[in-house]
Amino acid sequence: MSFAIIKTGGKQYKVSAGEILKVELMKESKPDSKIEFKEVLAYSDERSFEIGSPTIDGAKVEADLIKNSKERTVLIFKKRRRKNSRRKNGHRQQYSMVRINKIFSKDGAVIAEAGKYTKKERKLENIKTEEKK
Repeated sequence: MSFAIIKTGGKQYKVSAGEILKVELMKESKPDSKIEFKEVLAYSDERSFEIGSPTIDGAKVEADLIKNSKERTVLIFKKRRRKNSRRKNGHRQQYSMVRINKIFSKDGAVIAEAGKYTKKERKLENIKTEEKK
């Protein structure tokens, strides 16, 4: 099984081809556009495992941006007892949903490639987003 470990938005993700994941918001990108993650920390295929120090030069992961959206509201409520002091706040974290298409090694060879984007995957994606609302 081929995978890569990428860094984006201050977080690290273990990804494989065809996987759909939520990452921190990518403001410069529009939906249905290609994204390249150049900060690849490690990658592996069936034969070899490569670790960077800290990143691997030339390795990249290519993905499609599905959508930019916001998470559910998280309520923050602070109260100080017997002081008649309370504060209520809400926060909605923004995210980008991406689908990993290809993983490239440091010499530019394709390690893993995703198949076609099927209707079944789109339905699953819609169900996941509706459950979280």
